[in-house]
Amino acid sequence: MARFKRLHVLTTMMETKMVPLFYNPDAELVKQVVKACYNGGARVFEFTNRGDFAHEVFAEVNKWCAIECPEMIMGVGSVVDSATAALYIQLGANFIVSPSLNPDMAKVCNRRKVAWLPGCGTLSEVNLAEELGCEIVKIFPGKEVGGPSFVKAIKAPCPWTNIMPSGGVAPTKESIEGWISAGASCVGLGSQLTPKEVIENNDFAFIENKVKEVKAIISGLQ
Repeated sequence: MARFKRLHVLTTMMETKMVPLFYNPDAELVKQVVKACYNGGARVFEFTNRGDFAHEVFAEVNKWCAIECPEMIMGVGSVVDSATAALYIQLGANFIVSPSLNPDMAKVCNRRKVAWLPGCGTLSEVNLAEELGCEIVKIFPGKEVGGPSFVKAIKAPCPWTNIMPSGGVAPTKESIEGWISAGASCVGLGSQLTPKEVIENNDFAFIENKVKEVKAIISGLQ
């Protein structure tokens, strides 16, 4: 069962405006990445469902997080079907993110009052997602779909739409400002926040400092 209410999850996403996302089969390593993001000021974290037995890794990390990082809201991304969404909800996921729009997932998440962020690439998909109860729509892949200009174009006729771009977002002033200024409610930060060499060297201080930098950039925009 989710530790955090859906409204709290969505509000925290829009207040902190950043959602680090990461996957690794090593639960201990994932814990260190989560801790680094937590220490840097992030309060929402997306564990991506990318490998075999990923749900077992998430289960261990989520239990650990409740004790060691009590304010961190843990969710799961790269979920493409309702059965997998249900599995992660049972393991305590506080939100579910998908790279695509699958209406069946809306039923599962809404039934348990768990936030659902489907991936959309057109205004029609965005509108359908909102009809299904989605409060924050994921734009994916952000860069390929059209970048910040796409967000701005969506917001013009639909100013009520909350958008989280993922894919093509860098932890830099230029990138963050571009997305937020275009109207994004928050941004998903992936591989550029956790580069391969940083993970290989266990340089968790790099991740913590990058999150702090992003937080400072966002604070300067408010």
